[in-house]
Amino acid sequence: MVKPAPGRKSRLSLRDRLLISQLVVLAVTVIALAAVSRLSTPRYFVITLQQMELGGIRTRQIQGQLMRGFEGAWIRGMTWSIILGGATAGATSYWLSQKITRPLLRMEKVTRQFAAGDFSSRVPTLDIPEFDRLGHGFNRMANDLEGVEQRRRDLVGDLTHELRTPLTIVRGYLEGLADGAVEPSPETYGRLASETERLQRLVDDLQELSKLESGYLPIDGQPVAVVPLIWRVRDRFADQLLGIETLTLIVDVPKPVPLVWGDPARIEQVLVNLLSNALRHTPKGEVKIQAHTEGKFVWVDVSDTGIGISAEDLPHVFERFWRADRSRDRASGGSGVGLAICRRLVELQGGQITVRSQPNAGSTFSFSLPIHQLV
Repeated sequence: MVKPAPGRKSRLSLRDRLLISQLVVLAVTVIALAAVSRLSTPRYFVITLQQMELGGIRTRQIQGQLMRGFEGAWIRGMTWSIILGGATAGATSYWLSQKITRPLLRMEKVTRQFAAGDFSSRVPTLDIPEFDRLGHGFNRMANDLEGVEQRRRDLVGDLTHELRTPLTIVRGYLEGLADGAVEPSPETYGRLASETERLQRLVDDLQELSKLESGYLPIDGQPVAVVPLIWRVRDRFADQLLGIETLTLIVDVPKPVPLVWGDPARIEQVLVNLLSNALRHTPKGEVKIQAHTEGKFVWVDVSDTGIGISAEDLPHVFERFWRADRSRDRASGGSGVGLAICRRLVELQGGQITVRSQPNAGSTFSFSLPIHQLV
């Protein structure tokens, strides 16, 4: 039991308040009934005796006895009425107060379990409609909290998993250099620099995703020409494909595309992430960038003929740290949050991002941006 703070009076519980309030109403009702009955009933009885006198019945000699007998009967009847009625009303009041406060006590128990880290408890269906609606709302909140806690645990687990590999590699090389098992060479230092760069990239991606999800990363909306932006990104990756005859990078925009409303730097970031993923997962074939107008949006498609994604993995591709093949992506340096960043960036600019894929047939990532409306 929680003790009241020093200097503060102990406050009554809701159940006690309900019970006391009903008993007070009962007491006031009984007092009012007794007072009115005590003042009015004898008078009405006397009037009844007088009417009997007018009807020829002689009651004057025994009127005093009748009055005393009537008062005694009235007192006994009122006493038993108060005892039985008070007991019944008190028991009913206690039952009602219990029935009203029991759901609240259940919710209090569930909140204590939440505070202890147990998010599995739920409020059952309640008889009182208002409390039942409150219980449903409470359960929805509980589901959200359980989801948030699960995502937090997944994030910590995934982040630990992602950090462990490069840290293990760096530690192994440093210990080997320290005891002479590994010869210092440009290749060794290059591997160390590559692993530390991957750690830095992971930290930067997580920081950016955190800003995006919390709304701290502003979007500088303005009219943007998408096609020149596509060609600029394409040229950035074209140099990486020099001498690779098995892979082709294509831009296919046959029709004019209107201006869109968005942040050019963030649009370019989305394109870079999608294009780098497509090239990473396409050992041979082609990667194609297309753009077309559909309704009030411009859609940009990044397609490849790579390894594709299985149907069971498609719903998870935009989740942070998701990988269909962890070992392959880790070797190629992916942080596992690039697609989550892409989704959030597109949503902040008023668009949406989708994916279509088949195993061994390639994937197509598409994102939309609203067309700039001329005033």
